Amino acid sequence: MSRHARRPGASRDRTNLYSEITDKIIAELEAGRVPWVQPWGTAAAKAPLGLPQNAATGRRYSGINVLLLWGAVVERGFGGQSWLTFRQALSLGGNVRKGERGTTVVYADRFVPEDEKRRAAETGEDAQAIPFLKRFTVFNTDQCENLPDDVATAAPPVPQGLIEPTVEALVKATGIDFRIGGDRAFYVPAQDYVQVPPPQAYFETINWHRTALHELGHATGHVSRLGRDLSGSFGSKKYAFEELVAEINAAFCCASLGTAPTVRHADYIGSWLEVLREDNRAIVRAASQASKAADWLLAFASQDVQQTIEAEPSCDRTVA
Repeated sequence: MSRHARRPGASRDRTNLYSEITDKIIAELEAGRVPWVQPWGTAAAKAPLGLPQNAATGRRYSGINVLLLWGAVVERGFGGQSWLTFRQALSLGGNVRKGERGTTVVYADRFVPEDEKRRAAETGEDAQAIPFLKRFTVFNTDQCENLPDDVATAAPPVPQGLIEPTVEALVKATGIDFRIGGDRAFYVPAQDYVQVPPPQAYFETINWHRTALHELGHATGHVSRLGRDLSGSFGSKKYAFEELVAEINAAFCCASLGTAPTVRHADYIGSWLEVLREDNRAIVRAASQASKAADWLLAFASQDVQQTIEAEPSCDRTVA
């Protein structure tokens, strides 16, 4: 066998890749979405209309990759049309955030095997090129962090009036690095910044305020502020306890600012119950720490709001 001969299974891999792509397009159509007519400008699509491009090279994607990447942008609510491979993100000084799931794109070309070249030379016929597909995984710049400003996804401007002035003023006054963008809300203790999707990403914009206050609640635990234990990994008891503190803090802040509090993540309830069932003091400790977090944040509220808060009956917040 020629050293250039195709490896066993290559044809099967290529067939599987074609099937994967076809199945994905079929699923879109069955769901009532036409992949080549994406709903730009609706709540489902936060990215601006345009062709997807590679953020490192500036090259636009083409062919089936446009449909695959458009589908990912709409399905997952990304705010931009720029993409990078894992290595490209690193080469730009950034990185793909831990736990992010990439999107498959393909490179299509044709090649002439050596034995086909020999056959063509012997018979005088034209050599027959064989089409092939190769898969790559790319990540939207929304899924990356620490990228240069000119590469990172630019958050769409927030339409006027979507953020309550009292909350907006409080966010600015805290001095916490608060970023609007991406498709999920989180706080990064190691780099001490909060990121929350834009208000227009929420079905009810009032929930943006509750989410923002929840993530700011986490930030109050930084060593430079209230110094809570933020070392718990996802799924751990420490993590569940800190989520409980941030959630109660958000409810306290919302109530003080006149915003109806709601539950941020219903899927956390199970982990909270586990913590409370194991330790009957946990809820008292969590509420106490939540009050301290809310007090820290509300100290930055506008003067009018602060006067209202101070006029309300106080309660004992010294329980540890």
